[in-house]
Amino acid sequence: MPVFYDNQKLDAGYRLDLLLDNKVIVELKAVEKISPVHTAQLLSYLKLSKCKLGFILNFNVVHMRDGIKRIVNGL
Repeated sequence: MPVFYDNQKLDAGYRLDLLLDNKVIVELKAVEKISPVHTAQLLSYLKLSKCKLGFILNFNVVHMRDGIKRIVNGL
């Protein structure tokens, strides 16, 4: 995802794991526990892309339902 500042494209870009229909961002993880830095990362992606909804999917869990975190931008 390119980053624009003052209508100029910056060389520093972000690498999203998945962008669905230009509306939903999905970050894939395989960590012991979802930490605040993971949430902050997704929230930054949401703000930069002006998307409202994002999910963190952690695959390092026994049951996938325990590894899903939903983040909503602007609420």
